[in-house]
Amino acid sequence: MRSYRYLEFITASFVAVLIISNIASTKIVDLGWFTFDGGTILFPLAYIFGDVLTEVYGYARSRRVIWTGFFWLVVMAVVLTIVDRLPAASDYALNDEFHAILGQTWRIVAGSLAAFWAGEFVNSVILAKMKVRTQGKALWSRTITSTIFGQAVDTAVFLLIAFGGVLTTATLWDVFKSNYVFKVGVEVLFTPITYLIVIYLKKAENSDVYDTDTDFSPFAVSSAD
Repeated sequence: MRSYRYLEFITASFVAVLIISNIASTKIVDLGWFTFDGGTILFPLAYIFGDVLTEVYGYARSRRVIWTGFFWLVVMAVVLTIVDRLPAASDYALNDEFHAILGQTWRIVAGSLAAFWAGEFVNSVILAKMKVRTQGKALWSRTITSTIFGQAVDTAVFLLIAFGGVLTTATLWDVFKSNYVFKVGVEVLFTPITYLIVIYLKKAENSDVYDTDTDFSPFAVSSAD
């Protein structure tokens, strides 16, 4: 199997962003026109990492990383649930605070997992197919287009699963707009940095994969070398 200098670091960073974002999501922040969970501040980086992975290393390797992130999100959710339900020590005075912040309901956890899984695969598939169609040109069009669709799926799936029937349709729509506009906006603003990272990695890794004969099923067994 071919080795890469930076693939392990990018994978670890991707997983770290997912875990930190999910923990930060327990606080709702208000920034002028935008009201969203705290994880939204960092979460767009997951899509930037996804763009870099697919653009440089190809969809098959990106698929592995997405599943790796999904696995550790499940582990985090299970561990926090177990810890939350275990009896607290007699002198531990923060049990209620721990439950309020980290004892997330499984509905929210399920929404987060489903949204991440669906959104990331939509993002990666669109970017990979557009790369072939554009013959590797206009990277900005691929990163932005894939994010527009990926973040739409991600945000909609999460809100419907986590808060459908709990919040009114009007409130859900307001939250969707805030989250969606912010996430896509961050991706657009970071496009120049994404360009620099992709150019550097393609040269450093000697890798610029075109997914011309790739099985895009998220469940396919990767055959990447």
